[in-house]
Amino acid sequence: MNPLSLQVIALLAVAAFAAGFVDAVAGGGGLLTLPALMAAGLPPHAALATNKGQAVFGAVSSAVSFWRKDGVDRDRAPVSFGGALVGSFIGAAAVLAVPPGPLKPLVLGLLVVAAIAVSIPRRSRGSAIPPTRWVALPIGVALGFYDGFFGPGTGSLLIVAFVIVFGDPLVRASGNAKVANLASNLAAVTLFAWRGEVMWRIALPMAAANALGATIGARTALKRGNEFVRVVVLIVVAALVCKVGWDLTR
Repeated sequence: MNPLSLQVIALLAVAAFAAGFVDAVAGGGGLLTLPALMAAGLPPHAALATNKGQAVFGAVSSAVSFWRKDGVDRDRAPVSFGGALVGSFIGAAAVLAVPPGPLKPLVLGLLVVAAIAVSIPRRSRGSAIPPTRWVALPIGVALGFYDGFFGPGTGSLLIVAFVIVFGDPLVRASGNAKVANLASNLAAVTLFAWRGEVMWRIALPMAAANALGATIGARTALKRGNEFVRVVVLIVVAALVCKVGWDLTR
């Protein structure tokens, strides 16, 4: 493949900035960057690996922003982080041997459920006993595996999982999701980089833009509150449903 021009890399960085903002609020930033990388001419494995290479920097930025503003459950975070790290590494290894196509119908169904769950405002649990923090371990493992193996909508599915299982407000769920998503990105990019699949000449400029967008997105989510996050999550999930549904018809 011929090296990409500086103009194309600049356009990819613009896409990465937008993706970082969206991903920090609601997940789904890969919906912008992965198609952009493939449209630029990268082969599928290189596009997937390079996308992870740039996304991990945005994941660090948004997770740190939420952490500093006390937007993360610090007791639960290490559990979901560890689970997602292990799950994603296994998933990234598995994708090298098994095609992810059969997952698409399941993902489509999960995204529709996610849209319904987010559209219904959550009420206080009242006197209900909240689940132990260790419930975050299987959530992290399962969605970490999914992120390493296939990926679309991981951040959004994490948000919905934390809303449903733990009763998190949407802003809090978004912050908690960023911690697990950071782990899944770290594991996947480590494996892809070891295999030499990440094109760093493209990934690093995109990473800088993604990190800036993620910082602004996290601060916006914390400032604007739950209703803003709800709207963005619904938009992202709807776009993902259309994307996965379109892929199934091709």
